[in-house]
Amino acid sequence: MAERRRPAGQGAESPAWLTRRGLLSGGALAAAATVTGGAPAGAAATSSPPGAAATGSPPGAAATGGPAGAGPASGGTSGPAGGAVEPFHGPHQAGVATPPQAHAVFVAFDLRKGVDREALARMMRLLTDDARRLTQGRPALADTEPELAALPARLSVTFGFGPRFFDAAGVAEHRPGSVAALPAFAIDRLQPRWSGGDLLVQICSDDPLTVTHTLRMIVKDARAFGRVRWTQRGFRRAAHSQPGGMTQRNVMGQLDGTVNPVPGTADFDRAVWIADGPLRGGTTLVLRRIRAELETWDAADTVAKEFTVGRRLSDGAPLTGRYERDAPDLDRLTPAGFPVISEFAHIRRAHVADPALRILRRVYNYDEGVAADGTADAGLLFASYQADVARQFVPIQRRLAEADLLNEWTTPIGSAVFAVPPGCGPDGWIGQTLLA
Repeated sequence: MAERRRPAGQGAESPAWLTRRGLLSGGALAAAATVTGGAPAGAAATSSPPGAAATGSPPGAAATGGPAGAGPASGGTSGPAGGAVEPFHGPHQAGVATPPQAHAVFVAFDLRKGVDREALARMMRLLTDDARRLTQGRPALADTEPELAALPARLSVTFGFGPRFFDAAGVAEHRPGSVAALPAFAIDRLQPRWSGGDLLVQICSDDPLTVTHTLRMIVKDARAFGRVRWTQRGFRRAAHSQPGGMTQRNVMGQLDGTVNPVPGTADFDRAVWIADGPLRGGTTLVLRRIRAELETWDAADTVAKEFTVGRRLSDGAPLTGRYERDAPDLDRLTPAGFPVISEFAHIRRAHVADPALRILRRVYNYDEGVAADGTADAGLLFASYQADVARQFVPIQRRLAEADLLNEWTTPIGSAVFAVPPGCGPDGWIGQTLLA
């Protein structure tokens, strides 16, 4: 089997055996070690009881792909129908702590030349009014298809401001220092068509038609102020296709989102919300478009995949554990003296001990179809929310870029960073704390 070449610039940072061939042989050794010295006997066939948090879960947490405790609204069979609404008003914008909906679109705009603070305030009043109406099942002003607004299906509309937005508004002193282009990582193969942007609108709903209609309304009202830079669509499991409280799988077959801060807890508040200044109650968003190399991932066997991730594919439990939410034992060794969870396994490289330094992952899949030769253009829209990009996201990403085995099968091709301002009350508008 031909080896996939390591991207230029990785050689000195990554062990020489971080290739698929080296992994496959190493994976077999790890599997044998896991049976003899890793997880308890029979663990591979064991998962958490349905509807119950597994051993090691935070109090009250459920095994959900989004924020824990989401309940039926995030995929339960008895959840709400198309008329369900998410609150729009509050100290935080919806779409962050909100249990992830089934469908999402992220659209970024480049501001037009000459758009200043006054114009940006007009734009945000207008877009806030659109979002306020649509999320509650009411048509936007001058909506030519008002019937399409009748079923919001938990619609949320979330706004984010890119670095240049602060400059155009004349409030550069209020831009968080880490709301800027990320440092260069050796694994990145970034494409301008998926990167950057001055204004972000994140639209999520359990109904794809609602997402499409909302996107159209937002673009109509924003295009006098900016040009669309890119649009990225994502999806998760269909609403109510599986019991509530279950972690969802990504296109690579992995349970994605096991370790997330739990909304309503002090740890969540410290990790996600900005604590002071005009953006108090807001957060920051890093959106990474990550292509999955599915053809070569398919060529790896289950043992190699589990060795790469550090978890069992069947139930998401760490190789040292019994249930999905068991804390991985990073110190456990095989009888031969090797770590059961490899030094380069994804969950070890992504591990953060301090809850205040974790990130909130709200991950969607994307699928742009297949090429003539049958290869897939699919992967992840990795949306990461945190109070401080530099303190939380960047250190994790550096560790992953240096020596994560999963880099063999994933390639970041898009990257953008935004400040997400706080929410507003019934008489306010998003961005008012910066622009008024």
